[in-house]
Amino acid sequence: MKKTIYTLALASLGLFATSCGSDEKKEAVNEGPVVPVRVETPSGAGERFLTASGQIEAVNSANLSTRMMGFIEDIHVKVGDKVNKGELLVSINNSDLQAKRAQVNAGITEAEAAYNNAQKDYERFKALYEEQSASQKEMDDQTARFEMAKARLEAAKQMKNEVNSQFAYVNIRAPFSGVITNKFAEEGTMANPGQPLLAIESPGKFEVMARVPESEISRIETGTKVDVNVKSIGKTVPGTVTEVSTSARNTGGQYMVKVALEDTDAKLLSGMYATVRFPIEKKEETASQAVMIPQEAIISRGDLQGVYTVSSQNTAMLRWLRLGRTYGDQVEVLSGLNPEEAYIVSADGKLFNGAKVSVKE
Repeated sequence: MKKTIYTLALASLGLFATSCGSDEKKEAVNEGPVVPVRVETPSGAGERFLTASGQIEAVNSANLSTRMMGFIEDIHVKVGDKVNKGELLVSINNSDLQAKRAQVNAGITEAEAAYNNAQKDYERFKALYEEQSASQKEMDDQTARFEMAKARLEAAKQMKNEVNSQFAYVNIRAPFSGVITNKFAEEGTMANPGQPLLAIESPGKFEVMARVPESEISRIETGTKVDVNVKSIGKTVPGTVTEVSTSARNTGGQYMVKVALEDTDAKLLSGMYATVRFPIEKKEETASQAVMIPQEAIISRGDLQGVYTVSSQNTAMLRWLRLGRTYGDQVEVLSGLNPEEAYIVSADGKLFNGAKVSVKE
C-alpha cells in the first residue's frame, strides 16, 4: 500500500514539473524582442472628395526607333544627357543606302542626258513643223519622246528623294530638345524596324494620367481645377483636367483622365506616383468602399496576400485580404480590413504571427 502511495506521489510531482516546464517554455516564447513598427490606416478612410491615382509623365516624350535594319555603329549620347532638336543621337550602318544612292545618281545623269537630247530634237522638229517641213506624225512622235524623257528624269529625281529620306532612319536625330531618359540598345547590336533605341523627354512640363472608376467618370469635366499630391516628395501641385476618356475598353474598366500640372519648383520626375484630388464629393457607396493600401505593405504567401495588423496584446497578427484593382502604387481592399483599422507599413525587424511590436509615433 505504501509503495502505491509513493508511486502516485512521484507521478504527481512529475506532472507538476512537466506543467511548470511547459509554462516556462511558453512564457519564454512570448518574451521575444520587441519590434518597432510604423502603422497607417487605409487612405480611403475619411476622405470626402474623389481621388484617383496615376503616374507623372512628361508632356513631350518619345521612344526613338528606326525603319531600317542594320548594325548600330555609334550611340552619341548616354542617359541623362541634354540634347538639342536635330542633334545626331544614333548612327546605323548605311553602306547599302550609300550604294543605292550612287546608283540613283548615275540614273539621274543618264536621264538628264536623254532629256537634253530629246529636248533638242523636239525643238528642231517644232521649227521644221512650223515651216511645214515636217509632218504631223513626226511632230507627235518627237513630242512623245520628249515627254517620256522628261518623265524618266522626274522619276529618277524622286527616287533620289526616297533614298535621302531613308538616311533619316539610319541617322537618328532628336525630334525636340530634351533629356535622354533611357537607352535600349548598345553599339554593335542589330537595330530592327520598330525596335526602341532611345527614350527622350522634354523636362519642365508634366502631366498626370489618372484612372477613374466608371461610377464617377461622368462627374468629371475638362477644365476642372484639381490638387495633385506627390507623396514621394511630399508636395501638392495644382493642375487642370485637360482630357477625359470616353472609353474603358482597353483599360480594364477604368477611364483615363489627363491632368496638366502647373509650373512648380517641386522636383518632379517622370514615373512618380501621384494622387489627384477632384473637387467632387464621393458618392456614399463609393466612399464606403474606398479602402486603399500601398502595395509595399502587402505580404504574399503563395496565392494568399495580406497585411500585418496590431492585436490588442501589441503583437503582430497576419490578416489575409481579398484585393481588387490597382491604382498606381495603391491597391484596393475588397474584404479583410476595415477603413478605420490600422495596419503595419514597415518594421525595424522580422515580423511573424505573435511577434511583440511597439508602434512608433
